[in-house]
Amino acid sequence: MSDALKHECGLAYIRLLKPISYYHRKYGTSFYALNKLYLLMEKQHNRGQDGAGIATLKLNVEPGYQFMHRLRIAGPGAIKEIFASVQDEVTELERMYPNLRDYPGLMKGYLRFMGEVMLGHLRYGTQGKNSVKFCHPFVKSDINPARNLTMAGNFNLVNTDELFAMLKENPDETMRTSDLGAMIDTVHHFLCEEEAKSPENPDVEAMLRNAASRFDGGYVCGGLIGNGDSFVLRDKHGIRPAYYYHDDEIVVVASERPAIQTSFNVQQHEIKELPPGCAVIVKADGTLSVPQILEPAEKKACSFERIYFSRGSDADIYQERMALGNNLAPQVLKAIDNDLKNTIISFIPNTAETAFYGLIKGLEDYLKELKIQRIIRNRNTMTDAEISELIRRRVRIEKLAIKDVKLRTFITSDSTRDEMVQHVYDITYGTVKPQQDTLVVIDDSIVRGTTLRQSIIKMLDRLKPKKIIVVSSAPQIRYPDCYGIDMSRMADFIAFQAAVELLKDRNMNHVLTEAYLKCNTAREHNRLHEENFVKDIYAPFTPEEISEKIGQLLRPEDVEAEVQIIYQSIEGLHEACPHNKGDWYFTGNYPTPGGNKVANRAFMNYMENKAGRGY
Repeated sequence: MSDALKHECGLAYIRLLKPISYYHRKYGTSFYALNKLYLLMEKQHNRGQDGAGIATLKLNVEPGYQFMHRLRIAGPGAIKEIFASVQDEVTELERMYPNLRDYPGLMKGYLRFMGEVMLGHLRYGTQGKNSVKFCHPFVKSDINPARNLTMAGNFNLVNTDELFAMLKENPDETMRTSDLGAMIDTVHHFLCEEEAKSPENPDVEAMLRNAASRFDGGYVCGGLIGNGDSFVLRDKHGIRPAYYYHDDEIVVVASERPAIQTSFNVQQHEIKELPPGCAVIVKADGTLSVPQILEPAEKKACSFERIYFSRGSDADIYQERMALGNNLAPQVLKAIDNDLKNTIISFIPNTAETAFYGLIKGLEDYLKELKIQRIIRNRNTMTDAEISELIRRRVRIEKLAIKDVKLRTFITSDSTRDEMVQHVYDITYGTVKPQQDTLVVIDDSIVRGTTLRQSIIKMLDRLKPKKIIVVSSAPQIRYPDCYGIDMSRMADFIAFQAAVELLKDRNMNHVLTEAYLKCNTAREHNRLHEENFVKDIYAPFTPEEISEKIGQLLRPEDVEAEVQIIYQSIEGLHEACPHNKGDWYFTGNYPTPGGNKVANRAFMNYMENKAGRGY
C-alpha cells in the first residue's frame, strides 16, 4: 500500500490437552507450546509492529504460587525480544541445573512461561499510543485465583465511555483510552458475578454473553481465567477474523488460517473458521466447546482484511486478490483505448502483487481473444509475418517501481522534505518509450494519496510517459473505520477531499452545511447513531466523477503526463470477496450503530477544525 496504515492486531491462543511431559516424550522438547506460540506470532507479524505480549496460565498450581505470568515489549522487534527473554531465563536456570530440560515437571515450576495455556498478541496501535502499557495482554488481579483474568484481542470498541459508566468506574488514563481496558473490566465484572454464583465452576458462557451483549465494535478477544478456564470470542457480525484447530493434543486459535497451517503442518480443511458470535471455550479439565454466545447478525467480515491486511498465502485470499485485479481489466482497457501495444503494466510493491497478476490475466485473456478473432477474420489476407507478429504480441510487463531503503530526512528543512520524500521509490530506466507509452500501475488501495502525490507520480513522470494510470484494487475509501483500522479523520481521505472540491466547483457548499446541521440536531437528541449523514456529501456525484477529481488532486503541477485514477467498483469487490462483505469504509453501511456515530462525529470534527478520532 502506498499509504501506510496502522491496522489489524493479531491473536494467538494455545491450550495443551495433555501434560507437558507428554510433549517432551513425543516431540523431544518441553518447549513444544512455546515454540508453536512463537511460530504463530511470527507468521502473523504483518499484524503487529508496535509491540507484542504473551501470557501463560499454569494449571493445578498449589495455593500461594503464581499461576499467571505476562510479558510485554514495545517496538517493531518485540516478538524476538520476548522469546529471547524467555530463552535467557532458561539459560540462567540451566547454569544451576544443567539437566533441567529432562524434567518437564520441574521446568513448569521454575520457568514463568512454561504452562498449559498461552495467549500471544501482536499490536498495531490505532491511536498513536505505542507505550508498553498499551500492549496486550492486560491483567485483572484478585486475591481469589478464580477471579484473575488476562485478556488480549484484535478489535476496537466505540462505546468505551458507556461501558465504564455502566460499571460505575473512573479508570486511569491508560485504561480509559484503551479499548481493552473497557473490555477486560466488563468481562471481569461478570466473571465475578458468575464466580459468586458457582465458585467451583463459574459459567463462562453466561459471563461472555452478559459482557459481549454490551460491546459495540468488531472484535476477536482471548482470555485466561485463574481457575484454568480459557476462551476466544468473536463478534456477532464476524468483523474480525478468527480460525481454530483442535485434535486430542491441542486447541489453537489465530487471526490467520495460514499461520495455523504452517505452524502445525495441518491441511486447510482441518482448520475451521470461528462462526460470528461464537466462542472457543476450554474448561480447566480440557473440555472443549464452541457455543453460540451472541445471536449471529448479518455477517460483515472486513473486506479490507482480504484486500490488504491478511497474509496473501491463504488459499482463498490469494484467489480473491487475483479476482480483484482481474475485475479491473475492462476499466483499464477502456482507459488505454485498448492499446496494449503502447502500455506497460506494473505494480507498487509489495502487497498489490497478487492483484497485479489478476489484472495481467484479465488483459491477456482479452489479447488472446483479440488474436483469435483477427486470425479468423483475416486468415485469407494475413501474411505469415503478420500472423507471427500477432501471435507473439504480449502484455508488456515491467518492474517500474522499486522501494528504496527508507531515507533519513532529519537534516532537511521543511522546504526540502517533499523533495526527499520523492526518493522513497526509485524507477527502472530505459523501459518506457517517451511520449508514447502509457504506464498502468496497480496499488491495493488509495486512502490518502500522499505518497502518490509526493513520490510515485513524480517518479514515474521522470520516465516521460504519455499517461500515468494508477489503479486501486479497492474501491474509494470514503468513511472512517472504527473496528480496528487507523482511518478515523475525514480530511485524510482523498475521496472526501475530491467530493468537497466538486461541491465547491458546482456551488453546492450548502450540502456540507446541511449535513453538519443534521449531525448537530441528531447529537442534541442523542440520535447520532441512527443514520450516517456523511453519505449526503457523496450523493450528488458518480464514482467516476470523484475518481476524475482525485486524479486532478493527485497530479502535481510539475508533472507533464496526464494522470488518471481507476478504482475497483463495489460490485467488483463483492464479486471477488463474496464472504467478506463488510464494506463500511467504502459505502458507509456500518454493521453497528456506533459506526454511524463515528462517521458523523468525524465529519463534525472536520467542519469544526478539530483534530483527533471520531470515537
